[in-house]
Amino acid sequence: MNSTPDILLKIASERAARVKRKGAAQGLKLPGERKLPLTDFAGSGILIAEIKRCSPSKGDIAEIPDAAVLAARYRDAGFRRVSVLTEESHFGGSLADLVAVKTAHPDLAVLRKDFLLSVDDIEVSWRAGADAVLLIAALLEADVLKAMYERASELGLSCLVELHSRLDVDKARPFSPPLVGINSRDLRRFKVEPLLPLETRRFIDWHCDVIYESGISSVDDVLFVRGSGFSGFLAGEAVVQSPELGGELVSAWENVDEASRRFAAWGRLYTGASPGTLVKICGITNRSDAEAAVEAGADMIGFVLAESPRRTSPELIRDCGDLPVMKAGVVVLATGEDLPDEIAALLEEGLLDFIQFHGDESAETVRRWPSYKALRLRVPEDAEAMDRAGSPAVLVDAFSPVARGGTGKRLDESLVSAALGYRRLWLAGGLTAENVGTIVDVWKPGLVDVSSGVEREKGLKDHEKLKRFVAAAKGRKSVSELS
Repeated sequence: MNSTPDILLKIASERAARVKRKGAAQGLKLPGERKLPLTDFAGSGILIAEIKRCSPSKGDIAEIPDAAVLAARYRDAGFRRVSVLTEESHFGGSLADLVAVKTAHPDLAVLRKDFLLSVDDIEVSWRAGADAVLLIAALLEADVLKAMYERASELGLSCLVELHSRLDVDKARPFSPPLVGINSRDLRRFKVEPLLPLETRRFIDWHCDVIYESGISSVDDVLFVRGSGFSGFLAGEAVVQSPELGGELVSAWENVDEASRRFAAWGRLYTGASPGTLVKICGITNRSDAEAAVEAGADMIGFVLAESPRRTSPELIRDCGDLPVMKAGVVVLATGEDLPDEIAALLEEGLLDFIQFHGDESAETVRRWPSYKALRLRVPEDAEAMDRAGSPAVLVDAFSPVARGGTGKRLDESLVSAALGYRRLWLAGGLTAENVGTIVDVWKPGLVDVSSGVEREKGLKDHEKLKRFVAAAKGRKSVSELS
């Protein structure tokens, strides 16, 4: 089954037709051999600023009368690598832009970003002055991808091999490219999904530099990318519209301590987890239940640090500090209230990895900590708040007029559908070993969170239910086999 997004197929098909009419050089007269110097694209801190006039998702982005002038502004901001979109119909680019940029700035490493389809495209890119080319694995058969990669390598060009899925990773594995890009934009919905590159990165099993593509529009975005373990980023429309932002993004990349403090937990969560849905067991009130969750294969356990029948203490969290699992502290803060010092200390000591904010916290409060927001949805329109929550992931739960934390209520399907329109689904509420397998199959959440659904009584876990839940969520066995 072809999993390539329709928009990629459409653009590639149209480009193939243009190449047939005009040739791989897009009608541009190029020298028979390369005349421009070859600049190394590899190295540490691979920060790329992009030149593009429009896109299928955003329409017109900016007028760019002279691509070389914009490239100079990027260089002045601190970028040493520039991506030039050369696709004509959907991005308003041209091969002439690339030639102009490289001719004016031979010291810059220039990436040709296009929907390249053949070895001829590699030859043309080299002659035009590209130092690197983008190879989109989803568009290419495995043998063609390998042939294009090998020819580029022979010519001294770097290849940024873009991977969107496990199938793409399988295509690239035979030649294990040292430079990989993962796009954070879901090309089926044109939504930026901050966690998508982390999820896809789990499939890569060779050493390489991984570049986080798209979705970079603020200092916080760069800190997230750096802190979660990527080797660099590609920034597009934000720097096209505001080239002065580029300097802030480059400076943010150097703020390693802040990036690590706030976002290293995201890298740990996805590096340590197997591909597939993550499982969080919440409401842990004793070490025995925590150990059972770890043994069952949970990716995260949660400790309630707010008013609740399952409220626990910092002492238990310290007692569980040696367990090899991610740990979240659930808090419910009022508007304007900051995280209590005692809980902040648990983060600083490494005893908690995340805070799960489940109250009326502002996005500014959420952004200050390694955390994610939990939202209770009452009507589909409530899902709009997901984009304003201030965290890479948002856990959605059912609304209750009496419960401020987890509700134990199952979310209505209309609410789940609404949430999916805004962000990768992290799901809580009414989950059990009997229904989670079907929910994962249908909705494909990035994470499922359970508390009361695996209890034998309030606050105490049923270890057998817990095992069955984790196994069903991860698709290890059918529910009937687990019964």
